[in-house]
Amino acid sequence: MWEIIADSLVDTVKLVPFLLLTYLAMEYLEHRAGGAAAALVRRAGKCGPALGAAVGVVPQCGFSAAAANLYAGRVITLGTLIAIFLSTSDEMLPILISAQVSPVLILRILGFKVLAGMAAGFCIDIVGSKKQEGHEHIHELCEHDHCGCEKGIVKSALLHTLQISVFILVINLILNMVLEHVGAETLSQWIWNRPVAGQLLSGALGLIPNCASSVVITQLYLEGAMNFGAMMSGLLANTGVGLLILCRVNRHRGENLRIIGLLYGISVVGGMVVGLLPIG
Repeated sequence: MWEIIADSLVDTVKLVPFLLLTYLAMEYLEHRAGGAAAALVRRAGKCGPALGAAVGVVPQCGFSAAAANLYAGRVITLGTLIAIFLSTSDEMLPILISAQVSPVLILRILGFKVLAGMAAGFCIDIVGSKKQEGHEHIHELCEHDHCGCEKGIVKSALLHTLQISVFILVINLILNMVLEHVGAETLSQWIWNRPVAGQLLSGALGLIPNCASSVVITQLYLEGAMNFGAMMSGLLANTGVGLLILCRVNRHRGENLRIIGLLYGISVVGGMVVGLLPIG
């Protein structure tokens, strides 16, 4: 047990410097460009899904939340909202960077998320979603614990690094205990790596409106316990706190459920498609 704990601590500590540097860069970008990106999407009109998917892939704690507010105020279309949700990367990117994953693979993952967001967004708007008139009511995003924007760039980056490091440590402990008692070969044959079932389960996990879900999904993939298609289903479904904010600010409960169902369905299908492609 002590060997498992020591190995998990070492694996986690190795990631901390990379996580901190990544979060410093992300916090700087968010403080400098977050509001401008949201304003740009508001003015995008029919190009909303394309622009939303492109800026949504940039890891920011508040952009998916801003999109939820913009949609609740009928400032953007449903297609644009779904495009942003699908492209949102949450904690996936800093973990992949800190694990020194190939930049080519990272670009492929981000590229597929952007393309999936654009394609789904335009199809949804063409089929029937129209921009509705309404009053914009963008709430203060920094009040949510997930963001911590008001704490300043360095302090917020340190806070994010500490939170995600704890998540990674817990996940490493669990995975190492499972590997010790079950074996890596057996673990790779579990449901996460099975066609269709893996995508269905991972997509459901991705819907959890918390950074922990993207951490778990990415770590499972890095450990070989989840295949590439299943990982993509989970990452496509994950919106950070976007769904949580949508359910809070949009008073149409039935519509919220339909949006969640639509996001889940697209994510599962997207994971199945990408599982057939030579991307991962």
